[in-house]
Amino acid sequence: MSVFRAPYATDWEQSRGRMVPEDASRTRTPFQRDRDRIIHCTAFRRLQHKTQVFISPEGDHLRTRLTHSLEVSQIARSIARVLRADEDLTEAIALAHDLGHTPFGHAGEDALDLAMTHFGGFDHNDQALRVLVLLEQRYPHFDGLNLTWETLEGVVKHNGPIPDDRLNVTLNWLNPRFDLEIHTHAGIEAQIAAISDDIAYNHHDMDDGFRAGMFTVDQICDTVPHVGKAFAEVRKEEPDAPEPVQVSEAVRRLIGDMVGDVLTCTRRNLEKHKPISAEDVRNAGVPMVRFTDAMKENERQIKAFLYDVMYRAPSVTRERQEGARIIKDLFTYFTEVRDALDMNWLKAYPRAVNEPWERIVADYIAGMTDRFAKRLHKRIFRGED
Repeated sequence: MSVFRAPYATDWEQSRGRMVPEDASRTRTPFQRDRDRIIHCTAFRRLQHKTQVFISPEGDHLRTRLTHSLEVSQIARSIARVLRADEDLTEAIALAHDLGHTPFGHAGEDALDLAMTHFGGFDHNDQALRVLVLLEQRYPHFDGLNLTWETLEGVVKHNGPIPDDRLNVTLNWLNPRFDLEIHTHAGIEAQIAAISDDIAYNHHDMDDGFRAGMFTVDQICDTVPHVGKAFAEVRKEEPDAPEPVQVSEAVRRLIGDMVGDVLTCTRRNLEKHKPISAEDVRNAGVPMVRFTDAMKENERQIKAFLYDVMYRAPSVTRERQEGARIIKDLFTYFTEVRDALDMNWLKAYPRAVNEPWERIVADYIAGMTDRFAKRLHKRIFRGED
């Protein structure tokens, strides 16, 4: 398994291990076991019914957090293979990156963060760590999934090194036991997973926007030049293809262009810095895996367009406001009526960290799916089943 690994890749044989030592698997590397534990965990299954853009989408073909995570992992694994990084570690980090999301997407996260203002706030990246090290209850001898140091590092540093003002109670509890070296960059596998997230959500959200009728092909082509170029090429080469097929083909090419750009830029960085170990990547002071400046501008233009015509569209805004209201109501109710919180869930709550009641409530709400939160809200506030 070591023959094709680049010198700067993470070596599974040199993993720093797990917080609770376990016997090695006879058939899987440590990172393969991490990936499998993530896929089999409850929080991963819940992503099927958590918002990506549209809350509780009616369309069968619109994306959820689960399908987004799978798409990120596919892009990440492809990049890792070309760069000869550890594919299994890359995939594990990509699959775990959204496990901390609340119901109702970023609207739910913002509402829960506001409710938790005086209790440490709420951040979905931090919550993903809580899920992995505390909240999942599947094993008799430890809380969480007991993942390797390298996988947890990748999840914690999804957005890069952690500044001191982003330290939270979970990291403060975990780090003395399992030093994640929060001020350095992550290994190359985590950097690949993070940039694959950007590639996936930009283009797949654009695809969903077309399917949902939020904007037309001509609208985005007139606003975002490189997208217009891709569609012009597809229309010229495949003039008889139905528009949905042309959209899929253009999105595929745009993703391919971004992946190619990442590979080009990363190879230049690797040649410049010449890392000969995973530690060299972590301590380089800059990320190895990046877009070129030109592609960063393309990414900015896509994001700006999607924010203007999709994320801030009246219909999406109304859904977001409704989701935020549900989160606020549930948080207020469960903090005031403690006996109402699900006792079976509470019995399984970890005692490893001494949490205020508000954090326990936040953990409970963050784990809900969109439809469960809606149903529970109706039952509590309208008396409907």
